[in-house]
Amino acid sequence: QLQLVESGGGLVQPGGSLRLSCAASGFTLDLYTIGWFRQAPGKEREGVSCIRVRGGSTYYVDSVKGRFTISRDDAKNTVYLQMNSLKPEDTAIYYCAAKRTLWTAQTMCNRYENDYWGQGTQVTVSS
Repeated sequence: QLQLVESGGGLVQPGGSLRLSCAASGFTLDLYTIGWFRQAPGKEREGVSCIRVRGGSTYYVDSVKGRFTISRDDAKNTVYLQMNSLKPEDTAIYYCAAKRTLWTAQTMCNRYENDYWGQGTQVTVSS
């Protein structure tokens, strides 16, 4: 079965950190551009951060620049999103997605035409 599974979400206080993981099964991520997207209640889905195939360019939405870091470990078939200095406005369901494409990381984050989506993991930032 081809799927992406996110983990690492939870409840954290403002200023805290979380690391999200996205593990692929049934296919290898090294041929895919990967993205993290989020959707908060009442808001549209947003591309948070993307990383191009084989460790190429990265993209971050302005609101997370300097706080979030995306990385990939193709040997472990896993992509990570390290989130530091979390704010209440980061509260959302976070999804990872994969697309076999040569799009830039920014294009990946601005379009939602992905081959695979995970089921999402809830991140809540609250005191």
